[in-house]
Amino acid sequence: MIKTIEWTGEGVVMIDQRLLPGEEVYPIFRTCEEVAQAIEQMVIRGAPAIGVAAAMGLALGLKQSKAAGDAEVEKEFDQMCRRMARTRPTAVNLFWAIERMRWRFNRSRKDGGSLDQIRSALIQEASLIYEEDIDSNRKMGAFGAELIPEGATVLTHCNAGALATAGFGTALGVIRAAVESGKHINVFADETRPFLQGARLTAWELAKDDIPVTLITDGMSGHFMQRGRINCVIVGADRIAANGDVANKIGTYMVAVAAHENNIPFYVAAPLTTIDLTLNSGEEIPIEERSESEVTHVRGERMAPPGIAVANPAFDVTPHRYISAIITDNGVAREPYDLSLKSLFAELETGSRKID
Repeated sequence: MIKTIEWTGEGVVMIDQRLLPGEEVYPIFRTCEEVAQAIEQMVIRGAPAIGVAAAMGLALGLKQSKAAGDAEVEKEFDQMCRRMARTRPTAVNLFWAIERMRWRFNRSRKDGGSLDQIRSALIQEASLIYEEDIDSNRKMGAFGAELIPEGATVLTHCNAGALATAGFGTALGVIRAAVESGKHINVFADETRPFLQGARLTAWELAKDDIPVTLITDGMSGHFMQRGRINCVIVGADRIAANGDVANKIGTYMVAVAAHENNIPFYVAAPLTTIDLTLNSGEEIPIEERSESEVTHVRGERMAPPGIAVANPAFDVTPHRYISAIITDNGVAREPYDLSLKSLFAELETGSRKID
């Protein structure tokens, strides 16, 4: 299994995704601030992976804290949480992980824990978040694999694999699970400009797993759909609103519209932690704007004339009407999403689990 992120005695180890596929490098991030910068600078990316990284970064920050007294410790931890929350605004898993670490911090203090006991509790909580993410991906894969026909060619956009999670993956996890069940699957991977997650990361992961993959540019998917070369689409998500609107990597909306036009199922795979029931629709999802240089430059080389205006939204929102199903770690939701997504949370609370 690809090691996206790992807690060690020296710090948080992450594979530097900016260097793939050319170099496989695992730097150590030794402070909470270094972890925050790694998230901002796309060393690690993908909503579930960002959540895991944030949790480990906060645990690391408190482990190194030299604060004296409850008030000072609380203030410092709050500052670390606020810093981590500024890294990537769209991925809701980030905020879920921060709040879960806050909860564990407050619970440990309420129980009368010493600073060392609170530190141990946060390290344990971050480890649980890591382990739960891998388990979640496996469950998601099992649910989603049933939707992928034998012999299908699946289109995916961006990278929603092991690199975007603690391991196994969301959208690619479904593909992996389908292959593990004995199905013969082919994958078309959009290159995913401007950061090229599809070309650099998805193609790399699938090649390592010996899953047949064909790389195409972002503008080609409609052509292959029209020619009957694609049987279904599966993507990940960074935030899903209560009505089923999905924020994912920029370009996803166009893929969904083309799939709808060609009567091709369009699936989204994401854990329940990516679903934000506090937002009524995708119009409320904050969209991150990233640096112009990601568009104008490729690997440091300028590809566009200087002085021109550049827009670089990192995500777009796909309306729920274009989504055939949302595959989660607690089952498969379909329209009406405002009811089916809530029911998955209710089933989780009662301990029941089913496949749609």
